[in-house]
Order: sequence, then C-alpha cells, then structure tokens
Amino acid sequence: MIKKRIKNLKNTFKKFDIDGYVIPKNDEYFTEYSKINRLKIISNFSGSAGVAVILKNKNYLFTDGRYTIQSQIESGKNFKIIDYDKLLNCNLFKNKILGIDPQLFTYEQVKKFFLKNNKVRFINENLIDGIKKQKINDSDLFFSLNKSITGECSNSKIGKISNYLKKNKADFLFVSAPENVAWILNIRGADVPNSPIPNSRLIITKNKKIILIGKIQKCKNLIKKNIIKFNELIDPRKFKNTILNLRGKNFIIDKKSCSIFYEDLIKLKFKIIKKEDPTYHLKSIKNQTEINHMIKSHISDGVALTKFIYWIKNINKKKITEVHAQNKLEQFRKKNKNYLYPSFDTIAGTGKNGAIVHYRAKQENCEVIKRNDILLCDSGGQYKYGTTDVTRTISFSNSNQNIKNIFTKVLKGHISVATIDLKENNIGKKIDAKARKFLNESNLDYAHGTGHGVGFFLNVHEGPQSLSKINRIKIKEGMILSNEPGYYKKNKFGIRIENLVYVKKNRNKIFFENLTMAPIEKDLINFKLLTSFEKKYLFKYHIDVYSKISKYLNLKEKKWLASLI
Repeated sequence: MIKKRIKNLKNTFKKFDIDGYVIPKNDEYFTEYSKINRLKIISNFSGSAGVAVILKNKNYLFTDGRYTIQSQIESGKNFKIIDYDKLLNCNLFKNKILGIDPQLFTYEQVKKFFLKNNKVRFINENLIDGIKKQKINDSDLFFSLNKSITGECSNSKIGKISNYLKKNKADFLFVSAPENVAWILNIRGADVPNSPIPNSRLIITKNKKIILIGKIQKCKNLIKKNIIKFNELIDPRKFKNTILNLRGKNFIIDKKSCSIFYEDLIKLKFKIIKKEDPTYHLKSIKNQTEINHMIKSHISDGVALTKFIYWIKNINKKKITEVHAQNKLEQFRKKNKNYLYPSFDTIAGTGKNGAIVHYRAKQENCEVIKRNDILLCDSGGQYKYGTTDVTRTISFSNSNQNIKNIFTKVLKGHISVATIDLKENNIGKKIDAKARKFLNESNLDYAHGTGHGVGFFLNVHEGPQSLSKINRIKIKEGMILSNEPGYYKKNKFGIRIENLVYVKKNRNKIFFENLTMAPIEKDLINFKLLTSFEKKYLFKYHIDVYSKISKYLNLKEKKWLASLI
C-alpha cells in the first residue's frame, strides 16, 4: 500500500516540474496532533514529529530521538531514517527542486531547512490529498468556558494583547495557532484528537476589536451566547477580502505558525512584523483559578491511576495484554463524571516495547505482559477542569539489580528536579542537566527532554517553557511542566518517572509543587543508592498522595497504598 502511494506521488513530479516533495507531520493549523495525518498516509510513521522528503529515486524520513526505534519499525522498509537535526545541514537535496504545500510551512521553516542547496516550488494543491484524501468529522461545535473555570475573562486577555500591539507600534496581530485563539477567547472545540482545540484563527486590533476566522456553522453556540458577535466572524474563504478591507499599516504574525499562504495574503496590503505570538507566554503563566482546577483534576486522575496500579499488580489472570491494560486504565478514568477523553494515546509498553519512547500498542500485535518484565505506562486525561500527564514504571516481580539501579538513578534525577531551588536554577537547560546527572555518571542518558509545558484544558504539550538541553526560557511562577527523566535499553526495557509540577512562590522561595498524586514504584528502588534527603522526599510524597486520594479508594487499595509510605 505505502509503496503504491509513493509511486503515485512520484508520478505527479513531471506535471509540476519538481524533483521531490516534502510532507510534514503538521496540518494547516500546525498542531502537534491532527485528524489529518498526511505523513502517516505516505510513510506509515505515526509519531508526533517528523517530515518526509520523497525524491525521484530515494525516500527520506526525518524525526527526533524519541522515535528512533519506532520509525525504523513503521517506515524503515521504504525510507532512510535520519535524525531531524541533520536536516539543517543536509546536502541530500542539492540542486533539487522540492515541491511544498504553502499552507503547511512557514517561510522561517523553508529558509531554515530547504533553501541552502536547492530550490522550492510552492504548489497550491496538496499532492498527498490527491492520492488519498482523509475524511474527517468536522461537525462538532465550539463551546465557551466561563470565568469560574478560566479565572480571567477574554476582554482582559484581549486588553493585554492590545497593549502589546501599541508597545510594538503595530495595528494588528494575526493569531494563527488555534490553541492561542482558544485561550484568548476562552473557547474550546473538538477539532484535534486528544485536545479540546477549536480550529480557527483570529485577528486582534490595537483598539481591542476582533475578527474570528472559522466555519460559521461551528460557531453557532458562541453567537447564541454572545461570546462572538456575528459581524466579528468570517469564513476562511473570505480572508483575502477581509484583509484588503482593513485599514492600517502593519501586522504582527507568529513566525512559528503563520503559513506561507496566509503571510502572502497579508503582504498584499500590509507590512509584516515577524515575532512570536505573545499569547504563548501569556497562557504559559497559569492564574490561581487554573492551578486550583489542575490540582483537582490531578487528584481525580491520581485515584484512577492508583486503582489501576493496584489492579495490575494484584490481578490473578495469567494473560494481560498491553491493550487490555490501557483499556482498563481508561475504564478507571471514565468512572469520574468530569473525565472526557485521553490527553494523548496511552503508552503501555512491556519489556522491549517500553524502550520505544512513544510506543502505541495495537490489538493485532500487542504483547502479553510478563510478570518478570517491567511495564512502562504513560497516560493522561482531559477533564472538564484540567489536563493531566503521568508516567509510572511498574514491576510485578523482583527485578534484576541492574534494572533497579537504573530506575533508582532515574528517580534520583526526578527528585533533583522536584526539589530544585528555582531562584538559583530558573532556566530549562540548567534544570535538565540536574535530571541527567546521575545517569550520566554511569555514561547513560535519554534522547528526549526532561520536561515539557502543559496547557490548562488544552495541549498536553505546550511551549515556550520546557526542560531540555537547549531551552533557555526562564521558568516563572504559575508555569506547569512535566518532570520525566527516563532510560531506554533497546530491545530490553524502558524506564520513565513522570509527574506534572507547577511553579509556586512562597515568600522568598520559588519552587516546584507536585500536581501528580500517584504512587511511585518502590519495588524497583535500590534504597542503598538514595540519600537520606531523597528517602525523606519519597516518604513525604507518598504521605501527600495518601492524604489526598485515600478517601476515594476501597479498603484493599487503601491498605496497599499505606504500605508504600
């Protein structure tokens, strides 16, 4: 099937006078996850980050270290897999003319990756859609969140952006990232898998006026509730005419998510100022109402996960598959009336599958969980009042000493991040180094960041804040991040410990406070490697977990949880 699609794609090259075609993972809205996945159609690769370049004689797939193993399994037969970073200085496309869809790329991306040794030709029809067009359900309506949930009204948020425009002597901001539209207007939707994102765009003027660009049919509820006035809404097909009718001199566009297509339309009349949309930074700082709701959602999630861990460690059935396990966890989450759906596809990998960082078990070929293996389970939920993300590595027997030692080093890194003084170490890069220290002492490491930002009832992955080797963004009060060091032994096992944390300030101290409330696997700890400080932290953490979730557990679950203190 994949070979046939690749062949059909190459048959179009002559028509458009190109030597190759570039297929990114993102859709027209540049979201991490989307209902339309053209990259998977042409390559079978299902990871969240990647780009394929198909030439007349060769096929390349670029992705990052999280997907090294997965990409080989899914796409290795038809593509040469190359690390994403090597795309920067790539000579593979020298003197080639590469076709791209201008709705799927920014000018910044094209300049960065494809204009050094080759030419680019914009093609205003997507060649993958011509091979296989995906049918999607696009009927779900947008809905609004009231101030009791968000903690801030949309007028206040628009006012902040208006001040930003005035400060930068700009007339308009084009908000091209739909998650930013969602935050500004306090609206949500169902246009993206696992995230309540409304696919839409927004124009904000320096005078606080707005124009929402979205399908009118999907905005019925917003108009009815007077969240959006009818004259503030336009269909995407009328964008060009709208731009031509606006009065002003310049537009700020988001260099990360404003496509070539939209930039060219705005250029017809206005001077372009390329900056990062200020909304990213504004929404990264959660207000106290949002944090309170996130605390509540994590208690709910912690109950479900704790029940699951107890169940899977004590189940008498001999054959429990990875799919069975992830379905059971979903059942526990669904018992909460405020639970909506997973915040990403659950990762439940036993043994060697745990080493595939973003593994996805499928019914037809999943593994039976063996009692002498460890299980890596990474999951999360979207609740009506928050977003969760948590990883636990679970043991079913007395694991070998090597696994215990590595798990303990991962735990030491996790604790180091959880207890770090953010006054002294407030840069993502510095915190990331602390997490890797104990693994690095044994020449071990992991090919992903230590932590990512998390949205409030939005994206489970949110920037600009993160804990990684390259991130220099200051970690500020109110930010929510993950703390998830790990280690992955190819074809053997995977280990990861992940909690979500928020940045809290108390008098002169600024520190991480745990949101995640679920037990950490004590059967995998070599306590001889822990300091008294680390043992005390673990004790206090489990006390905290017990105090917050035990009342929602049955007697056996409660007794087991108490035994971990």
